[in-house]
Amino acid sequence: MDVLQLPRSEAPARMEALAKLPVFWALEGKRCIVVGGSDAAAWKAELLASCGAHVEIFAETLSETFEILLARPPVHGSAMLMHRREECGKQNLAGATLAIGDFDDEAEAALFFEATREAGVPVNVIDKPAYCQFQFGSIVNRSPAIIAISTDGAAPILAQAIRRRIETLLPGSLKAWAALAQTIRERVHALLEPGAPRRAFWEKFADRAFNEGKPPQDLVVADLMKEAAGIAHAVDKGGSVTLVGAGPGDAELLTLKAVRALQAADVILFDDLVSDEVLELARREAKRMLVGKRGGRESCRQEDINDMMVKLAKAGKRVVRLKSGDPMIFGRAGEEIAHLQGEGIPVDVIPGITAASAMASRLGISLTHRDHAQSVRFTTGHSRHGDMPKDIDWRSMADSRTTNVFYMGGRTAPAIAKRMITEGVGAQTPAVIINNVSRPNEHRWTGTLENLAIGIREIGYDQPVLIAIGNALGALREQDDGDHVFPNMQQATVR
Repeated sequence: MDVLQLPRSEAPARMEALAKLPVFWALEGKRCIVVGGSDAAAWKAELLASCGAHVEIFAETLSETFEILLARPPVHGSAMLMHRREECGKQNLAGATLAIGDFDDEAEAALFFEATREAGVPVNVIDKPAYCQFQFGSIVNRSPAIIAISTDGAAPILAQAIRRRIETLLPGSLKAWAALAQTIRERVHALLEPGAPRRAFWEKFADRAFNEGKPPQDLVVADLMKEAAGIAHAVDKGGSVTLVGAGPGDAELLTLKAVRALQAADVILFDDLVSDEVLELARREAKRMLVGKRGGRESCRQEDINDMMVKLAKAGKRVVRLKSGDPMIFGRAGEEIAHLQGEGIPVDVIPGITAASAMASRLGISLTHRDHAQSVRFTTGHSRHGDMPKDIDWRSMADSRTTNVFYMGGRTAPAIAKRMITEGVGAQTPAVIINNVSRPNEHRWTGTLENLAIGIREIGYDQPVLIAIGNALGALREQDDGDHVFPNMQQATVR
């Protein structure tokens, strides 16, 4: 059977519903109308002029801010600002590209709205959403890189807060890099074919723009063109595979490198436990294929996944193998890497936050508290046959100064507790069971080792489970005794 024909969803992600369509409008040399002489109207007129528009302002009087604006030369060489001390009639609207009005009177706003609609001119009446066919967003200006944020009028202050957050993330030099991209675009595209070669170049360009943190120097253009030529003449046109750690589920716990890999992928093969929020960060055009493996459920065979990665990479695709948590911890990454290397496929790994680290963070507990534990051990809770692994050194795990964390141990939890007590671990040793760690439906149980079977019955077997056992968890019980509350976490405590 062709592994690419498995019953998986290969379609790109569907676009979620939008309140408004974000559009960037070319206004250079276009005629635009502004009616009103207020400060708010002045801001809109300045915005239009900054795009090179020819702005006609209809107002009997102008605010001081508007007068200052008219006295200054436009920042855009093609812009024009013309003040007319008269009413705006239907004949003035004819042929305009946009119209903006500022009216205190509702009836005047309604008349202007109807007149512009009849003239076929898109209209915005300031602070009157009912009379707006388009809206202005909060702007982050690194032109020619421009970011606009809209909340559909629901919360303008929130849009401004989002803008401030983005401003802190973007280097001031981004404007110069974006301008350089405009300058060299045609030369680069003359060298590189559409698709993967161009995308490879522009990804490296973007990395350089963000990593250097300063405007491009004179020699940068020569370096970039040399890089483009190197990509164009590269002999190896094959694809590659990147194993990416998706973390425990919270998309904000992804590394920046993981996000870049998702946004560069042609195909994403993702595990069943990868959250929708993480997948939403991927390039929208990328095909997404579920290849999940879950105990006790119908699953995709590892052999099929290996063959699928090879076939896609040899077809020239950039493949991301997206694994829950960290790919190198109980993710069968070693098998996949060995298979890919045996087929001559380039492969690299981007680590992720493993579930145990997320658990410790969520609970506010150090797994290696110096007063209680000098080591931490991660152990798989089941073998490939679904029962407890046969080759675990249980005696070494009985060390009272070790915190033991069991992955995938939901169904074997009673057996784990029994075996550890048999090996000498105290029955009253603190224990925690947590599922869906870092997700909105996170649920935990705290108790003791002897009650672990009770805890797993309360938590259930249907969701991914993590079990921690050790004296370092004693502080958690003290917090619970003090009615410690964990946000977004359901809680069941057994004494």
